[in-house]
Parts: sequence; structure tokens; C-alpha cells
Amino acid sequence: MKTSIRRSAIVASAAALLLTTIGATGAVGGSGSPATVPAQVPAQAEDGVLKLGYVLPETGQLSFLGPPMIESTKFAIKTINDAGGVLGKPIPAPASGDEAGQEAVATQSADRVLAADVDAIIGAAASGMSLAFIDRVTGAGVVQCSGSNTAPTFTDYDDGGFYFRTAPSDALQGPVLAKVVAEDDNKKRVAIVARADDYGRGLLESTRKALEDRGATVAVAETYDPKATNFDQVVQKVRNANPDAAVVVAFEEGAQILQGLIEAGLGPDRIGVYGTDGLRSEELPSLVAPGDTGRLAGMKGTAPASASNAAYVKALKEFAPGLKELQFAPQTFDCVTTVALAAEKARSDDPEKFSKEMVGVTKDGEKCNSFDACKKLLAAGRDIDYDGVSGPLDFTEAGEPGQATIEVYTYDEKGDLKTVRTELSKGAAQ
Repeated sequence: MKTSIRRSAIVASAAALLLTTIGATGAVGGSGSPATVPAQVPAQAEDGVLKLGYVLPETGQLSFLGPPMIESTKFAIKTINDAGGVLGKPIPAPASGDEAGQEAVATQSADRVLAADVDAIIGAAASGMSLAFIDRVTGAGVVQCSGSNTAPTFTDYDDGGFYFRTAPSDALQGPVLAKVVAEDDNKKRVAIVARADDYGRGLLESTRKALEDRGATVAVAETYDPKATNFDQVVQKVRNANPDAAVVVAFEEGAQILQGLIEAGLGPDRIGVYGTDGLRSEELPSLVAPGDTGRLAGMKGTAPASASNAAYVKALKEFAPGLKELQFAPQTFDCVTTVALAAEKARSDDPEKFSKEMVGVTKDGEKCNSFDACKKLLAAGRDIDYDGVSGPLDFTEAGEPGQATIEVYTYDEKGDLKTVRTELSKGAAQ
């Protein structure tokens, strides 16, 4: 049985575009190595084999997120296959693509993965990179699931019912961050600077509103060009506001902003300094202050929780012993598992069919917390409620978590990343 003509035509068109691009440039992706694309892409068949691909950051600003998300994707596939696979067949090795922190590269990678005849794509990591190719994926009738997209933009995005995320919207993270700043630390005058993209603007606004609701004054709420090479003006705006707290919503470029704040006398030893998930990294202190990682001591931040499931963390590290960073690994694992369970529920690897089961397998059924356990319940004709390794998903009709466990983190005097606590947030996203 074939899927829609629309999907087959778009996938074939994507392959043709890639062949043209490769003919002109010799390469697709961030590495500069030649890309391999099939000469022909057959019409997608419902063949009983669930095929996955991913577009995740192997290079670029978010490359530190690549290993945990990629290894967790592979670990989820192994876990599923060890339990008998999907529809009685193993999931093949995933087709891979690098988002590279560049929209053009991310889009080409998505086209290449689509051309590999996949049923679902995991990724991208960055909200902006997903927005660069979401129309190509969902328009082709392929499911897309991200474990780290947090921009509120996706909640109401016209995706035809094919886009999902296991990471919570920043509408859920912002209120927790505001609580840490205004209630835990009693800061009254706050400056917020954020990337000028959907992620930065969305988290800036949700945090600003929550701070003001708690009675704090937001003296600065500014976005900046993340591609800039100099952030002196950003630092100066914060300094001119004379705040007692500064919130930086950034990716890797945030290290330069934090350096500037410290040099301007606005480090965490003088005022409250806060980050979000884009800055949560073991490497941040050494990037900000090489040789003096204690300069970030006392900085705090928030992020979707990634290390609260001890059994999962232990198993993942046994699967991938070299992993250091875990950010968004559990959410990525849950993307893969939810896709697999939806296919089991639909009894089909056709995305047009199993996409309709993605929400249902996460709520209003019998609780189960592994693919194996959930699969057995489905085989017995029961409705399931998959509680993931990242926590209960309880998808809303928009295909995203209706609640989230948010981690509050900090850096100690040695520059080590520590978890202060985790907090459940239900917010306005339900």
C-alpha cells in the first residue's frame, strides 16, 4: 500500500534538488565531505519497517548537544529492537544529517535524510534549525519529533499534524526561571538579553512576563544578533540599567557576553547572573574564563531536566561510556520511543496513520514506562499512557508536553555544574 502521492512527489523532488546541489558543489553538510544520495528515490511504501533519521548538531554552536542526542537516539533504537522491534521487525540504523548551526546546511541535511525514505525524523536541536526545514518534512507527510525545540512558535504552527516535541515550550520554563530570580534570590531589577531568534524571543517574553507578575522590574529586555562578533553594546546596555540581576538567553556566543559582564564588574560575585538551557554545559566555565573556572561560581540557570532518571542515565552511559553531557538526551529517547509506540498502536509504519496516535499513546491510558511494557499492553488491546524517561509527557493536542520537569542548575567554586533542584511546571501551555 502506498502513502499519499503528495508525499512521494515531495520526497522525489527533494532527492532531485540534492542531486543538483551535489553536482554543483560536491558536498552537502558541514564537514565538506561528499554526500551520498540514491540516484532514485522510490515511492514510499508501507513495508512494515519503521525507518528513522535524524538531523542533529554534529558541528556548529550546539555541537555539545550532538553526542547526547545522537547516542540517545541510537540507544532508544537498540532498546526497541531488544524488545522485538516495531511491527515485529527491527528499526534499521538511522539516516543521519548535521544541522551545523546553519539553516542552509540543516535544510540540505533534512533533504538528504528525507531522500533515504524515512518515516520520521528526530531533530533538529535548535528551534531555528527546525523552523528552517519543518515545512519540507511535514509537507512530505513525514513525522518530525524534536527532543529540544522549546520555542513557543511550535505550539500553533501549521504542521499538518506531523510535528511533535518532547521538550517543553519555554512558556513552561520561563516561570521557573523567574521564580529563581525573583523569589529564591529576591532580585528586584533585572536585565534580560536574548538571541534574536524564535528561541531567544520566546524565552525572553515568557521570563519577562513572569518576572513582572512577581513584582520585579525588567529594566532591559533586548535581543541581539547571535552572529555578531562583538557584544560590547549588549554588555553596555546591561551595565547602564544598573540591575541586580542579568539573564542571558544564548547558545555558545553567550560565553562572550558572560566574559563581558564579568569584565564590566557584573559577574556572579557582584550581581545575580542566570542562564537557560542553551548555556547549560559542563564546558561553559572554561569557555568563559580559561584557567579560572571559578569566575562563574554562583551563576544559576534553568533547563528541561536531563538527569533525574538514574536508571536511564546509568543505562545510557553503559551504552555510550564516553558521554559527558546529557542535556536533552532523555527527551530525545522519548521522541524515538513515542514514534515507535505510535506505529505499534496504528499497526503501521505509514506516518499518515501513526502520526494520529502520537498524542494518544502519551495520555489517558494504562501507565507504562518502557517500550517493552507499553508494547505488551498494546498487544493485549489496552490503551497506554507512556511515561517517558524525561517524565510524564501527557501531550496536548498540539503534540507537546502539557507539563515539564525543569532543572535549576548552578556552577560551584571549581566551575563544576550542579543541580540545585527540579521543579514541575504546568504553566499556560496546558
